[in-house]
Amino acid sequence: MTPEQIFSIANATALVAWMVLILFQRRRWATDGAILAAAGLFAAAYVLIIGPRWAGSQGGFSSLKAVAQLFNDPWLLLAGWLHYLAFDLLVGRWAARDAAERGISPWFVAPCLALTFMFGPAGWGAYCLLRRAYRPRAA
Repeated sequence: MTPEQIFSIANATALVAWMVLILFQRRRWATDGAILAAAGLFAAAYVLIIGPRWAGSQGGFSSLKAVAQLFNDPWLLLAGWLHYLAFDLLVGRWAARDAAERGISPWFVAPCLALTFMFGPAGWGAYCLLRRAYRPRAA
C-alpha cells in the first residue's frame, strides 16, 4: 500500500468514528468500543510506520526547519497525520464522557466535537468553555 492509500483509508475511518461519537456520544459501545478501536488502529499503524523509518530519517524536532525536513518523507508525514487522528479522537472521547457525567446536553457538546474533529485544540477549548459555563439545573 502507498502512503496515499493509507491516508485515504485513515480519513474515511476517522470520519465514520467521529460521526459515531457525535451521534452516539452517550453510548458506551461508541466511546469505549468504536472510538477506542479507531484510535487504537491509528496508533498501531503509527507504530508500524514510524518504527522502521525513524532511525534513518532526515530532520527532527529541534527546529521548524528540522520538522519540515522530517515531514518531507511521505511515510513520516502520514505517521504524523495518524498521530493527530488518534489524539483528536481521544480528546473527543474525553469530552463526550465528561459531558455525560456532568449532564451536559449532547446538543451542546456536538458542535465542540465537530470542532475538535476539524481543528483539534479549538474544539477542546470550546468544550472547556462550555464545561466551565454549564450549570446543572436544580432538581
